[in-house]
Amino acid sequence: MSDLRYPIGKFAYEGPLGEAQKQKCLDDIAQTPANLRAAVSGLSEQQLDTPYRPDGWTVRQVVHHVPDSHMNSYIRFKLAMTEDEPTIKLYAEDRWAVLADSRTTPIDVSLMLLESLHTRWMRLLSSLTAADWKRTLRHPAMGVMELEKTLALYSWHGQHHVAHITSLRERSGW
Repeated sequence: MSDLRYPIGKFAYEGPLGEAQKQKCLDDIAQTPANLRAAVSGLSEQQLDTPYRPDGWTVRQVVHHVPDSHMNSYIRFKLAMTEDEPTIKLYAEDRWAVLADSRTTPIDVSLMLLESLHTRWMRLLSSLTAADWKRTLRHPAMGVMELEKTLALYSWHGQHHVAHITSLRERSGW
């Protein structure tokens, strides 16, 4: 059986990205809100409160996690564009996922937030020059990262969490 934590595999960066690869990543990020909305379409409250794997987050927590994570990434991009190699702040994803807003908020709130956030984020990403993609940030766990690698990471991230939900739906016959 495949590892339910990584339904599309672990993140791997084979950079630097060619123009076609970069455009694919941009397209993936642009499509994440619609893909996430489609993945949860028609789910009941009980299904939303079902973990996507044993000891994993519920579908609801995954839906709320995506904009939490992507807000952090959007801010990281802005920091990298306006500061020289900023050290980014990590956040305790597991602790954020158990806060009341992640456990009880209707998912449409986070779906709308993600749509709005991605509208802004895509405007920023679409404006970057070849030199901008080489700007760096310092990730406390991953070291110095170019924005190009960060783009690839978040392209994967959206697909990764959509696949948590779609693979659960497939396994459960939803």
